[in-house]
Amino acid sequence: MARRPDRPAADNPHMTGRPSARTGGSSGRTGRPSGREPGRSGWTRRRVLTVGLTPVALAAAGAVGVELISRGVLPGKLALDTLDGACSVPSPPLRLAPPGPSSSGTFSSAARRRTVGYTIAYPPGHRAGDELPLVIMLHGYGGNHASALVGMTPAQALALRVDGRPPAAMAMVTVDGGNGYWNPHPGDDPMAMVIGELIPLCQRLGLGRPPRPVATMGISMGGYGALLLAEKYPRLITAAAAISPAIWTSYAQARDANVGAYASAAAFAANDAVTHAPALARVPVRVAAGYNDPFYPGVRALARALPAGAIVDLGKGCHTDAFFVAQQPPSLAFLARHLARLPAQSASVTAARSRPAPRTAVSLRPAEPRHREQRPLVRSPVQQVAPALGEDDV
Repeated sequence: MARRPDRPAADNPHMTGRPSARTGGSSGRTGRPSGREPGRSGWTRRRVLTVGLTPVALAAAGAVGVELISRGVLPGKLALDTLDGACSVPSPPLRLAPPGPSSSGTFSSAARRRTVGYTIAYPPGHRAGDELPLVIMLHGYGGNHASALVGMTPAQALALRVDGRPPAAMAMVTVDGGNGYWNPHPGDDPMAMVIGELIPLCQRLGLGRPPRPVATMGISMGGYGALLLAEKYPRLITAAAAISPAIWTSYAQARDANVGAYASAAAFAANDAVTHAPALARVPVRVAAGYNDPFYPGVRALARALPAGAIVDLGKGCHTDAFFVAQQPPSLAFLARHLARLPAQSASVTAARSRPAPRTAVSLRPAEPRHREQRPLVRSPVQQVAPALGEDDV
């Protein structure tokens, strides 16, 4: 079965309630096919598949059952999208260099009040003790440091060759963040753990230590976390890449889908990735999501709020492993490109980046010249450049 860590309730056993009307989407607004051919009867292939797929749901819902399933209000949308081809993405050959070394361990986290595991991986040709830029890869809902990436290990991810070329050398760390969506909760603060414990641990090893930069990346819940950390610490996180980020546009919507995502309405407001997107004015950002992802409406709202220069790739796909794996190589290449091009920072400047910048200081500033190579916000089809390693998606 494909991993579906952060999907709204209709297709996610980890979540309760049902998505609000905002998650339903509209084919007119999103550009998705409606499933009906002009001049044909209402019994399209999609409807036939739905009837065969969910007879119990249809019996309970009556004449509107097909539409509710298609919109994701009733269970079965993911299976329907899979059968109907909406989740299919190309899988070109994946090329890897011999992976570099990696090591795993644990540390006692005061911020999370528990022991957490982590993995540090090095790129090909490097080893422990080398000083390198650092990518913090955040896992999705139900995951941990061993499952932050899909279908590959951190060492394999760093050995990927995109368009036949190896990326600039960088290290990667993964860590156990729990299921609290990487934002502070009473008695468990994964954000403080990353900023105040994980990054210093890596810096003592020469990774992400000034003048070498730090970037964030994540999938689903981890994608939201990658953006959130960059918004909160724009002077520390120098680039961010989010694959199918779990973005809600209201606290009610988040609470209905996952009651544990935020501690309160105030916590949602303080950690709303859409509201605080202007803080990313100085941070290169790449976001990718599929048209049939339940979080697509939230990603669209985020895309409208992101500063000019952010890269938003939207195209065919769902909230599935196939889409996640296809987006891992271009996301890593994006981070490597920016980490390699960033100018060196002095130790004193970087040391001052350990606390969030005042929102008023960054919300309206234009992007720095170093980001000129970024293209404007686009809504072109997503780049599909990798297959699913070990993919067992339906």
